[in-house]
Amino acid sequence: MNILVINAGSSSLKYQLINIETEKVIAKGLCERVGSPDSFHKHGLDEGEVVISTPLPDHQAAIEVVLKSLVEGPHAPLESIEEIDAVGHRIVQGGAYFDKSVLIDEDVKAKILELAELAPLHNRAAVQGIEACQAAIPGRMQVAVFDTSFFATLPQKAYMYPLPYELYEKYGVRKYGAHGTSHRYIAQRTAELLGEPLSELKMITCHLGNGCSVSAIDHGMAADTSMGMTPLDGLMMGTRSGSIDPAIVPFIMEHEGLSPSEVNDLLNKKSGLLGISGVSNDLRTIGEEVERGNERALLAYEMYANSVKKYIGQYMAIMAGVDVIVLTGGIGENSADMRRMIFAGMQPMGIVVDNTKNLQRGFERIISHRRSKVRICVVPTNEELMIARDTYDIVHAHSQIVPYKG
Repeated sequence: MNILVINAGSSSLKYQLINIETEKVIAKGLCERVGSPDSFHKHGLDEGEVVISTPLPDHQAAIEVVLKSLVEGPHAPLESIEEIDAVGHRIVQGGAYFDKSVLIDEDVKAKILELAELAPLHNRAAVQGIEACQAAIPGRMQVAVFDTSFFATLPQKAYMYPLPYELYEKYGVRKYGAHGTSHRYIAQRTAELLGEPLSELKMITCHLGNGCSVSAIDHGMAADTSMGMTPLDGLMMGTRSGSIDPAIVPFIMEHEGLSPSEVNDLLNKKSGLLGISGVSNDLRTIGEEVERGNERALLAYEMYANSVKKYIGQYMAIMAGVDVIVLTGGIGENSADMRRMIFAGMQPMGIVVDNTKNLQRGFERIISHRRSKVRICVVPTNEELMIARDTYDIVHAHSQIVPYKG
């Protein structure tokens, strides 16, 4: 069974075509700068990847280009669009409506759009992707997989904010989290790697990339997470500030003469690593600047590590300990220096990195020292596979397909 996984952003559309029986990616790509005159389509696996400049006025056009690439050309994996059996869509915000993945119908689409205020760059684009697929592949079941649904198990004491309760009742002001599909995948995969039941582990999962979040997973259930009502909350990120004193917002607005949308833009797109370093939101570039003696780059590096360290400490307290800490994402998987800085000085808490294992890269592994009481793992995330698995299971529940055993 072939499942097309779609991840639609405001001006992009990522995709993978996955054979669910083998769990192999048979095609993948990216439509970038959708709606812009300089849009392009990147398609192919690894060394076979090609980049083609092509008009992509909207997500409908992007979907048409994606489907054409799957059936035309010498390396096309399919002979016909009919070989796509189902489509799974990544949806950033499911609010309080969705505590699991669901089959998409008109009511589901309406609720996704209703929640767009909480994820304006993603939810509207996701619906555009859904409708484009419905038009291009009519009759195929489509499934919505929500980043927020993994955090439906958060206790009220974790998801409520200390604001007037009426704001929760009137507007749903509460923590929803994000990156849930990634946290769910790496938690399950880490338990498999360790050969232990997830239901018996206290785990802290760290998704560290341009966007960053940390989650406390207590015996398989999400107990807390760093992102809040929106993905702006929590850790310092590539361009996002993360948690700050809320009084800073009106202070900046008054002194800089900024509107609400302008200060929101400042906090989301001009802060974090970029704002502190003044150089880049990319940790690799910042690392190069550190080597050149750039003090602001060093400060950004140290603040980032400190931000992650603080959340690890918080979640150890919330769960009264931790058995394993997992890192994923572009930074979590690839930056040995950042991992070293995050765990530096945590030996009294039973957290000790093996320096040799930490320098390795490119595969899932345990990087903690043999004397470390807490195991530290690096596990590459695979949100697309998780979406494909959920899609298969839901399609099976509505058809006669043999249940997936992965």
